[in-house]
Amino acid sequence: MPTSTLPDSRTEKDGSAVVRVLSYNVRSLYDDFEALTRVIRACAPDLVLLQESPRFFRWRKKLARLAAATDLVILGGGGPAAGPALLCSLRATVERTEDVLLELTPGLHRRGFATAVVRFGGARLGVLSCHLSLDEEERYRQGGRLLAQLDRLGAPHLLAGGDLNDRPDGRTFGLLASALRDCRAERPWGGEHTFSAGAPRRRIDALFVSEGVEVLGCGVPLGHPGVSEADLRAATDHLPVLAALRIPAERPGGGRRARI
Repeated sequence: MPTSTLPDSRTEKDGSAVVRVLSYNVRSLYDDFEALTRVIRACAPDLVLLQESPRFFRWRKKLARLAAATDLVILGGGGPAAGPALLCSLRATVERTEDVLLELTPGLHRRGFATAVVRFGGARLGVLSCHLSLDEEERYRQGGRLLAQLDRLGAPHLLAGGDLNDRPDGRTFGLLASALRDCRAERPWGGEHTFSAGAPRRRIDALFVSEGVEVLGCGVPLGHPGVSEADLRAATDHLPVLAALRIPAERPGGGRRARI
C-alpha cells in the first residue's frame, strides 16, 4: 500500500524542529535483526521508543549493537527500565535521562518507563517509552503513573508512546488520550493496525503528544521508501509506529511547562 512520505527532519529558522519519532516493540531482538535494522534506518528517526528491548544477559551489548547498526545512540532504558528503552540520533542534545521501575504485582511481569528530556534546535521535549501490563487493572494504574511521570519531567512539550496492550476503545488508552493527543487519530498516515505483524488487526501501539506539538503524520510505515512488507513481518511480532512532529521552540526564559 503506497503512502506519501513524511516530512524530513529539520530545524527551522525560528528554532522550532521537525522531528521523526519511531515506536517499536522489538521482542528482545529474537527475530530477524537485519530486517529490523533495515526498517529502522529507512524510517530515519531522530528518536526511537523501544519496547521489549534486551534486559537480561548482556543486554547492554545487544542494545548497543542495535544502536550502532542504525546510526543511533542509547539514551537510556533497557534492563533498568524493565524493557522500554530510548535511542536518539546525534541531532539530539540530551538534558537528562531517568529509568523508572514500577511496582511489581505478584505473578505479573515487572514494568517500567524509560524517560528523557532532549533538545532539537530551540525545541525542548520530554519523552517517555512504555510497555503496559496485559492485566487490565494494573494497566490502568500504570497509565496514571505514566501521566504523573510525564508531568514530573517539567518540559514545555511532551511525547509518550509504546506498546499499550490496549485498543483505542479501551480504558487505559482512553485515559491517555484524554490527557494527551493521540497522534494517529489526529493526523492518520500509513497503516493503522500494529499487531500482529503477520496479520495486523489491532492498534495497541501508539504515540501521544501534549498541546502545542503539531502532528504532521502518524502511522505504520507501510509503503514508506525502503520499508518492505517482508522486513516488517520478519523484524518482530509488532509493526512500528512512525510520526513526524513539529516541536515549537522554547520561549526565552524557559517558557511554560506542558500541562496534562
